[in-house]
Amino acid sequence: MKGMRLLYAVYALALVLLVIIVPLMTHGGGSSAVKGWTALVDPGPLSAQHASVKADCESCHTPHKGVDPVKCIACHIGADFGTKASTRFHANAKQCTTCHLEHDGGASLTRMDHLALLDPKLWRGPGVTADASPIGTSSKTSNALSCASCHAARDPHQGLFGKDCKSCHTLIEWKIAKFRHPSVNSRQCAECHKAPPSHFMMHFKMVSQRVAKEHAPVNQCVACHTTDSWNNIRKVGWYDHH
Repeated sequence: MKGMRLLYAVYALALVLLVIIVPLMTHGGGSSAVKGWTALVDPGPLSAQHASVKADCESCHTPHKGVDPVKCIACHIGADFGTKASTRFHANAKQCTTCHLEHDGGASLTRMDHLALLDPKLWRGPGVTADASPIGTSSKTSNALSCASCHAARDPHQGLFGKDCKSCHTLIEWKIAKFRHPSVNSRQCAECHKAPPSHFMMHFKMVSQRVAKEHAPVNQCVACHTTDSWNNIRKVGWYDHH
């Protein structure tokens, strides 16, 4: 009996220490205060888009459940929800916060991590087809994603780069590491690029004579430009203005 009482006393002491010491250890001060235990009740500033519900936590959160996707849809569903090619996979997603984050102030509400689309917990059911989601196979690599299922509606590359998007883009950032040009597939600059108004004025004629040693017509882009960057001008180097 004494042993049981001693055991209960130890448990009680441990609980008291846990309640007192942990908040003291994690509590921050000043700008870091929100990173400590206060993050439980003050997780951080809302974005400007959700500033109107700052005082109404339950407009997004459900007690003991967290952010409720049903509440997200109540505000964000539109007439084209589930039908627009680039976003129709949202109709089969069951957890908005996998990609959309809040309480981070002015940061983007969308976290670009396409590998999250391969998480089975994101989807309502196991039988999600390629038409409804960007998943092509059950693989856990970028090869499992079918980029065209969302991005085929508008191709800024005019079909000149092919369908292997990951040869340039990554799953977490659209910006590519260095300039790449589809010169092997396109010989006509005007297929994608249009000369600015300055190229049709006398100023351009004077510049082209100095650079190309002759008046380069507006449609002869390669007389001055290279394919690694538009500002890398032949025989001159990098131009900030021309």
